Amino acid sequence: MSDIVNGLGRTSAYGALGVVLLILGIVLVDVLTPGKLGRQIWEDRNRNASILLSSALLGIGGIVFTSIWTTYDDFGKGLVSTAAFGLLGLVLMAVAFLVVDLVTPGKLGATLVDPEPHPAVWVTASCNLAVAAIVSASIA
Repeated sequence: MSDIVNGLGRTSAYGALGVVLLILGIVLVDVLTPGKLGRQIWEDRNRNASILLSSALLGIGGIVFTSIWTTYDDFGKGLVSTAAFGLLGLVLMAVAFLVVDLVTPGKLGATLVDPEPHPAVWVTASCNLAVAAIVSASIA
């Protein structure tokens, strides 16, 4: 029985950390794009914004998953590792976004929340997932 209780405690801690990192991902995408992201997606039904946010959330989720999957035997060290790799993933996604913005015409953030579908959202979403894959691979 104590194994179950211990497992529930660890799951709760990793789950809470994962949710915090996902929330930070939402905030990051909101900061990098003009306007209010929630309004863009839920009220304006902007597909570009939803694809961009979805890719960031999937990327962070993948990093958190990999970090937990390969976690240290020491629970505390595993939590710190998961937080560190999750935060690093967020920082690297933001840097990649800014680099793509620098090498493409116009303002990427404005393009990505334009109500008209734009191919740049797929490039940026792929960049988010690629960065997450690189961070995930480095964890193992």
